[in-house]
Amino acid sequence: MPGIVVMGTQWGDEGKGKATDQMSERVDYCVRYSGGNNAGHTVVVGDEKFFMHLLPSGVLNPNSTAVLGNGVVLNLDVLADEIDTLRGRGVGIPHPLISANAHLITPYHQTLDKVTERFLGNRRIGTTGRGIGPTYSDKINRMGIRVQDLFDESILRQKVEASLDQKNQILVKIYNRRAIDPDEVADGLLAHAERIRPYVVDVARVLNKGLDEGKVVLFEGAQAHHLDVDFGTYPYVTSSNPIAAGACTGSGVGPTRIDRIVGIAKAYTTRVGEGPFPTELFDDDGERLRSEGSEYGVTTKRPRRCGWFDALVVQQAVMINSVTDLFLTKLDVLSGWERIPVCVAYDIDGERTGVMPVTQSDLHHAKPVYEFMDGWSEDISTARSFDDLPRNCQAYVRRLEELVGARISGIGVGAGRDESIVINDLID
Repeated sequence: MPGIVVMGTQWGDEGKGKATDQMSERVDYCVRYSGGNNAGHTVVVGDEKFFMHLLPSGVLNPNSTAVLGNGVVLNLDVLADEIDTLRGRGVGIPHPLISANAHLITPYHQTLDKVTERFLGNRRIGTTGRGIGPTYSDKINRMGIRVQDLFDESILRQKVEASLDQKNQILVKIYNRRAIDPDEVADGLLAHAERIRPYVVDVARVLNKGLDEGKVVLFEGAQAHHLDVDFGTYPYVTSSNPIAAGACTGSGVGPTRIDRIVGIAKAYTTRVGEGPFPTELFDDDGERLRSEGSEYGVTTKRPRRCGWFDALVVQQAVMINSVTDLFLTKLDVLSGWERIPVCVAYDIDGERTGVMPVTQSDLHHAKPVYEFMDGWSEDISTARSFDDLPRNCQAYVRRLEELVGARISGIGVGAGRDESIVINDLID
């Protein structure tokens, strides 16, 4: 079982970091294949919390080599700081391997991201302001700066100057901002060149060679299916493809090399930023989920929007990503509710549907149709097998399996690394 994708099935923040960290003890390569430092993963080891924004979560396990694929957009300042911070806390991590084809986030991408979002006002997307979207835009427009450009100073300066010829006009004449000095940008990027040079590789060749040798490669997605630029709730999405198929285009392996796709789903639903969210709660239950689930963004610190489990959202992700297994996280947060609603259908202008609507307009008008499950009062954080769970809790898990169409192979019952239940081995 050498090729495994781990990806979110909702709107991100499902707990992919914990699931990846647990599997990475038996993984040879842990690969980020999309997104940038707009993502955030939390891993709890003992009494310590580790936050990663660019590095894959498997970096905490010394037996796993961290890899940043070509589908990732890199802020080199953030990467350096993240590595130095972890090493300063006693984590002896090696430097990650980096694709020569990965695109670089520059200061002008970050500036454009922030001023554009402010300019949109009520029509804003809800970006993190990290420059992710503008970097991907330059990539598609064939104006991007790649990692390999760091090693040819003349080419790098030409590309930065060409990009700023246009962008400075926009910043000055439309947004009334000062022009950005291309030499300052180029100098800032070049300052990282020698540090990362030994780790810049042909990631596609490294990973394919590893798979040929029977090594285990885990592809770690950032964000989630419903933030995918093609299949998410557009335009309230990210600028890349966090779906499972993105693991191929974002790292350089073919689809037949992927053997298992593990979808991560929270036992309820959260979302950060703008966009439709049919089961969102605006009452005390929503505040309780936010408080007990510590639902605040790792990257932005923004409070997450909270709601009940939406089976239609997860089922759509299961179908499009060919999910073989689900890892259900934060089940412990639901302990103490007398009844737990689960969205099993939508009412759209008086008509009931059991699948996600095709159009964005219909999704905005969708009202959840709930099925109510009996809750449980027991603390489940010490459960280490499915049989340890209260009967009503077991029934809740089994009902979610039926609704979304995929088996639940793992369950998170607490924040700690060991606070999990393994039903089916996700690697063997």
